[in-house]
Amino acid sequence: MGDETAGDPVLEGFVPAMRLALAEARKASADGEIPVGAVVLDASGEVIGTGRNDRERSADPTGHAEIIAMRQAAAALGEWRLTGCTLVVTLEPCTMCAGASVQARLVRVVYGAVDLKAGAVGSLWDVIRDRRLNHRPEVVAEVMADECAALLTEFFTQRRFG
Repeated sequence: MGDETAGDPVLEGFVPAMRLALAEARKASADGEIPVGAVVLDASGEVIGTGRNDRERSADPTGHAEIIAMRQAAAALGEWRLTGCTLVVTLEPCTMCAGASVQARLVRVVYGAVDLKAGAVGSLWDVIRDRRLNHRPEVVAEVMADECAALLTEFFTQRRFG
């Protein structure tokens, strides 16, 4: 799995960051959280924020991997504008996280697995590319999609039958 990006230089360029996001997702799973992980890269490609789902432990409805990673990145930069930064996340962002990506002025959102039930970056909705908004990050979809989806499938299978 994870070789669906092979041969595509744009997708291959985000594989190292997606591997870091997957590591965060695995930590979330180990904590009993839905396994979604995220990293924020600055303009030079350095990781300035990491996050994993944390809603159950923190009892915080905004405890999504993307939000946590963006908060950490903003703290690292000392400002809320994440201009020039890229969010890399294992699952297509929901409406909240897609909206936060726009509000943070991210230059790019990269995601792994498609979320047909709640995705807001092209699947169910397309918040990020809505022409009515004043900022529209670039979208790079389905980086290591099979590996990202497999982690979620395994988690929910264990939850149902485990």
